[in-house]
Amino acid sequence: MEELLANPAVQGGVAPFVAGLVVMLLFQTVRLGGLAVVAAFATTVYFVAGFTFVPLTATRKIILLGLAAPVIGMLLDFGFRPTRAGAVLLAAAAGGAALWVFWPVLAQKEARQLWILGGTAVAAVAFMVGCGQALLTAEPVKAGAAGLGAGLGVGIASILAASATYGLYGIAVGAGSGAFLLVQMLRGKPGTGGATFVLPAMLIPGLVGAGAMILAQLPWYALPVLALTPAAACLPAPRKAPVWQQAVLRSLYAFVVAGFACYLAWHSPGGMPG
Repeated sequence: MEELLANPAVQGGVAPFVAGLVVMLLFQTVRLGGLAVVAAFATTVYFVAGFTFVPLTATRKIILLGLAAPVIGMLLDFGFRPTRAGAVLLAAAAGGAALWVFWPVLAQKEARQLWILGGTAVAAVAFMVGCGQALLTAEPVKAGAAGLGAGLGVGIASILAASATYGLYGIAVGAGSGAFLLVQMLRGKPGTGGATFVLPAMLIPGLVGAGAMILAQLPWYALPVLALTPAAACLPAPRKAPVWQQAVLRSLYAFVVAGFACYLAWHSPGGMPG
């Protein structure tokens, strides 16, 4: 059993998928099925790194923000009405969070690298969170497809960029999003995601992708492509089609964009601009 649980495929894929599926099945009726994605992420964190936050490294900051995101999402879902201004403010806060996570590393870079890497990280994370809040919170099928594509895309790209740990974190988000999406497909009707699902499903891959760029070898130009994944999931699809068909089509949209980002990561010698 210990050997099985030590397998990266179990830690990053099977176990988080099961955790997300259980949470989705238990809590969907009380509008908290969106917790599936953070349950999946937390499962992988437990296996890979544990919940130690001292010293507060960049990776531990990502974990801390990932665990806090659904709490903020629940406050937004049950306490506030979604507005465009709210999406902009949330995007700005996410960009600031990215700067907080990576500033100690960025501050040691030369000016050109600081601006390219720091600007790309802030813009990508802000865009993913803002786009998600504006376009996905009321569309759980789109949200699930976006989380699936973004998580798997960031995970695979991170592995290609020589960061296995970040790869597992990204894939875990994809696994949790897949569980969230699968229940909707089997039920034949959309669930309830809201910011409880969307905020962690967008923030965690954004930060993980930024980490793979700044701390590993993901090329800086691959991250903006990954950031387009939630927008790709919103491309036109037949609205009268069954939920499973919409889910499959929107996931394919997201996979195309994420796949291109992985292609860029695969064919790049490294992510650091010269």
